[in-house]
Amino acid sequence: MYETYKGDDFTVISVHYPEFSYEREYDNVVAAAERLGVEYPIAIDNDRLTWGAYHQRYWPTRYVIDKNGRIRYQHIGEGAYEETEAVIVQLMAGPEP
Repeated sequence: MYETYKGDDFTVISVHYPEFSYEREYDNVVAAAERLGVEYPIAIDNDRLTWGAYHQRYWPTRYVIDKNGRIRYQHIGEGAYEETEAVIVQLMAGPEP
Protein backbone atom coordinates (compact mmCIF):
# COMPACT_ATOMS: atom_id res chain seq x y z
CA MET A 1 0.00 0.00 0.00
CA TYR A 2 2.91 2.29 0.65
CA GLU A 3 4.13 1.88 -2.93
CA THR A 4 0.63 2.35 -4.33
CA TYR A 5 -0.36 5.49 -2.41
CA LYS A 6 2.85 7.23 -1.36
CA GLY A 7 2.82 10.86 -2.35
CA ASP A 8 -0.98 10.96 -2.49
CA ASP A 9 -1.56 12.58 0.90
CA PHE A 10 -0.85 9.18 2.43
CA THR A 11 1.70 8.34 5.11
CA VAL A 12 2.87 5.03 6.50
CA ILE A 13 4.61 4.91 9.86
CA SER A 14 5.70 1.66 11.40
CA VAL A 15 6.08 1.42 15.16
CA HIS A 16 8.58 -1.24 16.14
CA TYR A 17 8.16 -2.75 19.58
CA PRO A 18 11.00 -5.21 20.19
CA GLU A 19 10.28 -8.78 21.15
CA PHE A 20 13.94 -9.74 21.67
CA SER A 21 16.82 -7.77 23.18
CA TYR A 22 18.74 -7.48 19.89
CA GLU A 23 15.65 -5.82 18.36
CA ARG A 24 16.12 -2.90 20.77
CA GLU A 25 19.33 -1.87 19.00
CA TYR A 26 18.91 0.96 16.51
CA ASP A 27 21.54 -0.38 14.08
CA ASN A 28 19.83 -3.78 14.00
CA VAL A 29 16.48 -2.19 13.15
CA VAL A 30 18.09 -0.10 10.40
CA ALA A 31 19.83 -3.17 8.96
CA ALA A 32 16.58 -5.17 8.97
CA ALA A 33 14.69 -2.32 7.28
CA GLU A 34 17.34 -2.08 4.58
CA ARG A 35 17.38 -5.86 4.08
CA LEU A 36 13.57 -5.89 3.75
CA GLY A 37 13.44 -2.79 1.54
CA VAL A 38 11.33 -0.78 4.00
CA GLU A 39 11.31 2.86 2.88
CA TYR A 40 8.79 4.40 5.28
CA PRO A 41 9.65 5.71 8.75
CA ILE A 42 10.02 3.28 11.62
CA ALA A 43 9.56 4.55 15.17
CA ILE A 44 11.37 2.41 17.70
CA ASP A 45 9.20 1.97 20.80
CA ASN A 46 11.77 0.48 23.19
CA ASP A 47 10.10 2.11 26.19
CA ARG A 48 6.63 0.85 25.23
CA LEU A 49 5.17 4.37 25.15
CA THR A 50 3.23 4.01 21.90
CA TRP A 51 2.35 0.43 22.74
CA GLY A 52 0.84 1.60 26.04
CA ALA A 53 -0.87 4.67 24.60
CA TYR A 54 -2.81 2.48 22.16
CA HIS A 55 -3.46 -0.18 24.82
CA GLN A 56 -1.75 -2.56 22.45
CA ARG A 57 -1.80 -6.27 23.28
CA TYR A 58 -1.01 -8.00 19.97
CA TRP A 59 1.36 -7.69 17.07
CA PRO A 60 1.15 -7.09 14.35
CA THR A 61 -1.72 -4.66 14.60
CA ARG A 62 -2.51 -2.31 11.74
CA TYR A 63 -4.28 1.03 12.23
CA VAL A 64 -5.65 3.41 9.63
CA ILE A 65 -5.78 6.89 11.13
CA ASP A 66 -7.46 9.75 9.30
CA LYS A 67 -6.00 13.22 8.81
CA ASN A 68 -7.75 14.38 12.00
CA GLY A 69 -6.01 11.73 14.09
CA ARG A 70 -9.03 9.45 14.51
CA ILE A 71 -8.55 5.69 14.30
CA ARG A 72 -10.80 4.62 11.43
CA TYR A 73 -9.77 0.98 11.16
CA GLN A 74 -7.83 -1.59 13.17
CA HIS A 75 -6.78 -5.10 12.27
CA ILE A 76 -4.94 -7.54 14.52
CA GLY A 77 -2.65 -10.07 12.85
CA GLU A 78 -1.66 -10.68 9.26
CA GLY A 79 -4.11 -10.53 6.37
CA ALA A 80 -7.19 -8.36 5.70
CA TYR A 81 -5.16 -6.35 3.21
CA GLU A 82 -8.11 -5.79 0.88
CA GLU A 83 -10.26 -4.50 3.75
CA THR A 84 -7.47 -2.20 4.89
CA GLU A 85 -6.99 -0.84 1.39
CA ALA A 86 -10.74 -0.26 1.00
CA VAL A 87 -10.69 1.97 4.09
CA ILE A 88 -7.69 3.88 2.74
CA VAL A 89 -9.36 4.38 -0.64
CA GLN A 90 -12.56 5.57 1.03
CA LEU A 91 -10.71 8.09 3.22
CA MET A 92 -8.69 9.41 0.30
CA ALA A 93 -11.74 9.71 -1.96
CA GLY A 94 -13.44 12.60 -0.35
CA PRO A 95 -14.94 14.36 2.60
CA GLU A 96 -14.94 12.40 5.79
CA PRO A 97 -18.22 11.59 7.47
